[in-house]
Amino acid sequence: MTLERSNIAAMQGYAPGEQPQDPTTIKLNTNENPYPPSPEVAAALNSFDVASLRRYPNPVANEFRQVAADLHGLSLDNIIPTNGGDELLRLMLTTFVAEGEVVATTKPTYSLYPVLAAIQDATLREIDLDAQWKLPGDLIQQLREMKAKVFILVNPHAPTGSLVTSAAIAEIAENFDGLLVVDEAYIDFVDPALEHDCVPLLHRFDNLLILRTMSKGYSLAGLRFGYGLAAKNLAAPMLFKTRDSYNTDAISQRLAATALASQNYAKSTWDRVRQSREEVFAALNELGLSCLPSQSNFLLCTIPDSIGAPGAYAALKQEGILVRYFDQERLRDKLRISIGTKEENDRLINALTTLCKGNSSAR
Repeated sequence: MTLERSNIAAMQGYAPGEQPQDPTTIKLNTNENPYPPSPEVAAALNSFDVASLRRYPNPVANEFRQVAADLHGLSLDNIIPTNGGDELLRLMLTTFVAEGEVVATTKPTYSLYPVLAAIQDATLREIDLDAQWKLPGDLIQQLREMKAKVFILVNPHAPTGSLVTSAAIAEIAENFDGLLVVDEAYIDFVDPALEHDCVPLLHRFDNLLILRTMSKGYSLAGLRFGYGLAAKNLAAPMLFKTRDSYNTDAISQRLAATALASQNYAKSTWDRVRQSREEVFAALNELGLSCLPSQSNFLLCTIPDSIGAPGAYAALKQEGILVRYFDQERLRDKLRISIGTKEENDRLINALTTLCKGNSSAR
């Protein structure tokens, strides 16, 4: 006898990136920022009044919401604080998707989306990216034909790092009758020269929900804090009806607000990651390990058949370097590699150089 709901019993759970057991292991498999949070975050943590923990926190994290509203040129009504970006996804599904309704996403994409859809007992439909890993030209037609209630798009895309323009996002929002969720977990690493910004679209479209997280750009993956940006009428039911009571704690509210306010420091880390991304991109391609251009803090690297992606993954792990391998269609010959510090990146390149040279001599 099982007490699980039938859809829960039938599904597979989310498989997080491997956590290192050895503290000397280089962790390039979960796309964290390689640099620490801002000094202001450290100061806020050290000065936190522990006695205040006897009280419940602000239920809607107003201090954080005000910082976020000011940063994005929005109002408090447009900001939804959550326990990591993942909670926003679950909250969105709980609020807007009924059992059996269609949740659409791209293939491949962030592997948590299918898990959350299965938990909600929604119908998941995956839309193949084209040969260049771009959205298909008939995307809107496909969404209409499958009667999608929600379309989730991670942008920059994971695991390729490609970017859909804000103009293309606007076109989808304008022509799609359902809810468009744009997961901008990696948005901070986009080249500023592109002037990419989807936030102004919130003034035009009330079916657009933008996900932001403090985990990547603000070096707070261990804190678990994210937020949503949406028109007031879209945000309100999540904020005041379906959100868990006190879903973010007092410490995380304070540290997240401090980190978001530390824009100069955060931007300095994004600049360093972007510079390192270009250096690692060039080095990998020089080794014959072709990479897709990326606007994120990772690269998707193709491994030659003579080495094999699983073999390269295992060899790097043996050298104390964790990267991500996905046993999925179109990804089985590839590794996703997070950008680390210069020292970590150098160690990665040295290990791959040795691997490639060993493979060449073996032939």
